[in-house]
Amino acid sequence: MAICATPSTVTLPAAERPYPSILEFLTRRFPRIGGSCWQQRISAGKVLNAEHAPITADTEYLPHRQLFYFREVEQERLIPFTETILFQNDHLLVACKPHFLPVIPGGGYVNECLLNRLRTRTENNDLVPLHRIDRETAGVVMFSVNRSTRGLYSRLFANGMVNKSYQALAEYSHDPGKTVWSVENRIVKGEPWFRMRVVPGEPNSRSEIKLLEVDGTIARFDLFPITGKTHQLRIHMSGLGFRIVNDRYYPDLQPEQADDCEKPLRLVAKSVRFRDPVSGKNLEFCSERELPWQHNQLPQPVTIAG
Repeated sequence: MAICATPSTVTLPAAERPYPSILEFLTRRFPRIGGSCWQQRISAGKVLNAEHAPITADTEYLPHRQLFYFREVEQERLIPFTETILFQNDHLLVACKPHFLPVIPGGGYVNECLLNRLRTRTENNDLVPLHRIDRETAGVVMFSVNRSTRGLYSRLFANGMVNKSYQALAEYSHDPGKTVWSVENRIVKGEPWFRMRVVPGEPNSRSEIKLLEVDGTIARFDLFPITGKTHQLRIHMSGLGFRIVNDRYYPDLQPEQADDCEKPLRLVAKSVRFRDPVSGKNLEFCSERELPWQHNQLPQPVTIAG
């Protein structure tokens, strides 16, 4: 049994009376865990209230109150790839994450995540990610080191003051007649719960996309997300007709299967650039991870002008 060393938080949402029991809420909110498991956790004192005291089966449901719990999985798979620390000072840590490693605990992973690895490595439990990238995506992730300056860095992301770039390899089956796109649309949660979908309405996601070069049936792209919606770049690329290589979610959901470490999603969070709110300096951090071209393509890529 793998148990997360740090608690996760869930907030009891507003609800009409009669309020559900906390057990009912947790069972609905986390259906993959199941009611019997939550009942056992509550009985064992593993679910805590805002004062970090164990709740009981009779604890009243109070909207907007926080609960704390520790993620558990029977058998946690080890991720056989290593992260790299690119930068660290008294306020900020910047790391480069490998493919398949989640940023925070989730699903079948509790200790095998970037946050836990870095907390263990730096012996700093105050580390908190300032943003996230998909488990399947590799690349640059920024962490706050110091509680006193955390808000300064969080506001950079909230106010869109961090310029991010990605690189992707995608399937290239048609000549689009152009090399640059500005994509914007409205992305909301879809079905199943882990996928997103595009719906009519005011745009809440924006990306700039540039085609760099073509090698047979594969093309290389630079991607610049203006906003940070879940799976935004994967959706925007597939919407243009360019499925990112080894994408199991978009445009079509592939059958569930174990990770194939030989076939990672060909998407890398390549760089972040911003003005540091503490030092006032312009900073840029880049991943050294490269996306290899696929076999059986043209000997030399064809560079796209523009």
